[in-house]
Amino acid sequence: MTTIPVTKISSSEGARPVPVIATGTATESSIAGIEMVTPSILLEAVKLGYRHFDTAAVYQTEKPVGEAVAEALRLGLIKSRSEVFITTKLWCNSADRHLVLPALKQSLKNLGLEYVDLYLIHWPFKANQEKFKLPIPNECIAALDIKAVWEGMEECQNHGLTKSIGVSNFSAKRMEQILSFAKIPPSVNQVEMNPLWQQKKLNTFCKENGIVVTAYSPLGATGNSAWGHNRVMECDILQGIAESKGKTVAQISLRWLYEQGVIIAVKSFNTERMKQNLDIFDWSLTEEEFNKIDQIPQRRHIYLIGSMNTEHNDVLAEIDAELD
Repeated sequence: MTTIPVTKISSSEGARPVPVIATGTATESSIAGIEMVTPSILLEAVKLGYRHFDTAAVYQTEKPVGEAVAEALRLGLIKSRSEVFITTKLWCNSADRHLVLPALKQSLKNLGLEYVDLYLIHWPFKANQEKFKLPIPNECIAALDIKAVWEGMEECQNHGLTKSIGVSNFSAKRMEQILSFAKIPPSVNQVEMNPLWQQKKLNTFCKENGIVVTAYSPLGATGNSAWGHNRVMECDILQGIAESKGKTVAQISLRWLYEQGVIIAVKSFNTERMKQNLDIFDWSLTEEEFNKIDQIPQRRHIYLIGSMNTEHNDVLAEIDAELD
């Protein structure tokens, strides 16, 4: 079993350790309501050493995550709840001041837990739709009252229902806005990040403000037809480095992220690839390899925003402009 290194984030208990690799649970099938992520799959991750699980209300995977934690405790794979780190997220249809706390309570009910370790605002906008579907129709998108919603997030932490609060898919500009009024600053910003979308300016901003970045789609969400792409795995530069080091492209990408000082949310339900994704800690990239990766042309690929026509929606146009 691999022992995953930790970083630290701010919390109600001071600086708390977080495993730097999280098991992602977002799949197009689960979001469509088709069971894909099962407790047995997540138990395999626990057996391999994974101790951080990333879920969200919209993923519809909170229940299997919670069941896996309960089963891991029953089997003695972990000794206490405190050995696992659980991240979940506030979906956009609950992004109103009065809905934040009830939304987290529902997530906790789904998880079967008394608290989560990290609660994030999933996107910087509000969605007025009862049932989630992609792409979200433009007429369902509304501006987020970030001050009011952040007050709701702070209430969640003050009630002890989450140890830390943060955001996802927020630009530096929007994070500056939160920092200007927050009583509890965000501890994490989860964003798309990989060698083909390196987020240098945002990562620097977050470090300067004591905020840890979590990288999702670290391999481009390859194999996911709804929002993934193969550009990371097919990148000639990464393939060349992988061949010369006797590693996989995935390992090169994950090691590069690890050396950026970020948390990595990576998803695989194949046991062998789960193992490979943890084999990144006892070697490093050379300066020459690092420089090669630094020169890769940059292109973001955020499916939720990028797949929608923003021409007639000021809210989405603003978000798109900030993410570029």
